[in-house]
Amino acid sequence: MKYRNGRLAEEIRRIVSEMLQYELKDPRLGGMISVSAVDVTRDLSYATVFLMVFGDNLVDEATPERKKEVLAALDGAKGLIRRRIAEEVQLRRAPEVVFKVDESMEYARHMDAVLDSLK
Repeated sequence: MKYRNGRLAEEIRRIVSEMLQYELKDPRLGGMISVSAVDVTRDLSYATVFLMVFGDNLVDEATPERKKEVLAALDGAKGLIRRRIAEEVQLRRAPEVVFKVDESMEYARHMDAVLDSLK
């Protein structure tokens, strides 16, 4: 069962990435947004999509307001995204999609700063 969840998560990651790149035309989704991971529950009812939102370039962090705008735009397009997942993935019921911002890069930068201050 775990193998199936992994394949489904990777397929959802691919679908959402393609939609962000080619289909979703919301101006709030401009800039660099990357789908870092997807976590699917064991019963396949929920899929949590983790996003990395970047600032003007890949080095800058996005502001909290920018992250909220991206999440709001994706929540508005949630039905369209879920419909596309249902079309491309053959399941009885498409999983409910939940979007979260992946904070791992900011945490890594913070830890680098802490370690540099110790030197």
